[in-house]
Amino acid sequence: MTHQSIGRRTIANTPVELTGLGFGASVIGNLYRVTPAEDASAAVDAAWDAGVRYFDTAPHYGLGLSEQRLGAALRRRPRDDYVVSSKVGRLLVPNEHPQGVDSEGFVVRDDLRRQWDFSRDGVLRSIEASLERTGLDRLDVVYLHDPDDHWRQAADEAMPALAELRDQGVVGAIGAGMNQSAMLARFLRETAADVVMLAGRYTLLDQSALDDVLPAAEEHGKSVVAVGVFNSGLLSRDRPADGMKYDYQDAPPDLVARARAIADVCTAHGATLSAAAIAFPHTHASVVNVTLGMRDRDQVTRNVALHRDTVSASLWDELRSEGLIR
Repeated sequence: MTHQSIGRRTIANTPVELTGLGFGASVIGNLYRVTPAEDASAAVDAAWDAGVRYFDTAPHYGLGLSEQRLGAALRRRPRDDYVVSSKVGRLLVPNEHPQGVDSEGFVVRDDLRRQWDFSRDGVLRSIEASLERTGLDRLDVVYLHDPDDHWRQAADEAMPALAELRDQGVVGAIGAGMNQSAMLARFLRETAADVVMLAGRYTLLDQSALDDVLPAAEEHGKSVVAVGVFNSGLLSRDRPADGMKYDYQDAPPDLVARARAIADVCTAHGATLSAAAIAFPHTHASVVNVTLGMRDRDQVTRNVALHRDTVSASLWDELRSEGLIR
């Protein structure tokens, strides 16, 4: 039997140690709906009380609101007791034509807009602005954020700029975060990245990272943080229902059926689908953390309990033997 305590793992070849469960702060940036400030603060406090010490944010999340709220909630904590990651690649600049509300999924005023920039100067400006918004003295991990259409500048300018900061001791670890696995594998193989944040590509429903990111991490002695482990919701309930989301779209019927089949096997092994979804990425040696979005105290309590649920190793064997996972 494997039991997921909060635990700790180090990003390979860096001084940065992550708890096995991380706090994803996109939702406290008002993703999809308003999160009251007191709920956001209570969520961070509850995660802290449960032993979570890794917190991930980005300028993109709520046009800076997530960074502001996370920084405010952490500022009174001993700085060496927690790890914060943020991201670069989208600078926040004044919006000359505001429509009133952000158009990229966050319920915030659009006085600012995002501007793609993976230049050296853009990286340095972005980090400086993130430090200002969070009120923190440093970022421990910095990821390039969704550089899908910007490989050349991201690899040739942004990553070397981050590597310089890491080598000077300004940041502890560097990497990239994306929804695709192929380019993340290139970052691991071809750049100075220490770690990648892999969204939705090593889950109970999608193991495509076994073709690229995970072998690259093993081969080069680098690490993976897994996010999006519920694939936008389809794996978040014990019994998947029609109309649930998969990768931000309505889940196709065949995937709902497969999720239900996986849920049946989980039940037979005394586990829930959602607990198995959180535990599964940890079965790969290169995965050092699973980070989940946490909007309020109740969500934190649920996620921590799921992370700590005991999942039998025999569950993975049966899912593989039935062809439900690789």
